[in-house]
Amino acid sequence: EGEVLETRPVPSLSADELAAAMKTFVGDQYQTPPMYAAIKIDGVPLYKLARKGEEVEREPRFIRISAFDITRFASPEIDFVLRCTKGTYVRTVAHDLGAKLGCGAYLSALRRTATGKFTIDQCLTLDAIQALPLPEIEKRLLPVHQVVPSFAL
Repeated sequence: EGEVLETRPVPSLSADELAAAMKTFVGDQYQTPPMYAAIKIDGVPLYKLARKGEEVEREPRFIRISAFDITRFASPEIDFVLRCTKGTYVRTVAHDLGAKLGCGAYLSALRRTATGKFTIDQCLTLDAIQALPLPEIEKRLLPVHQVVPSFAL
């Protein structure tokens, strides 16, 4: 949201140099949630405060990035795969990579391909589900204890 405040040139980088910068993000670290986040401070989502122009102190949270790999590089654009723990703000990772490179960065697209033990390969579109006969839908339903392991019957 908002307007462009600054633009900077993108440095001439090879894919290897970019990958080396990305590798520095792999591992355990603390990340401060951005103001445009859904987490609540005193019961109010941060993004609501941000839209009012307010900024509050946020506690850094522990995260782990286990992979940060380039899948396409056509400077100044890159596509990448990031494997991380829940609570990681991927837009913030992109911002921080841009800061490390000295040019800034942002996400133009974001797609979650897995969460927990579920992957995008297991998913069906709404149209695909609606086209299935009821017995096939029932066969694909998962018991709640498989989806939410902490749920006790």
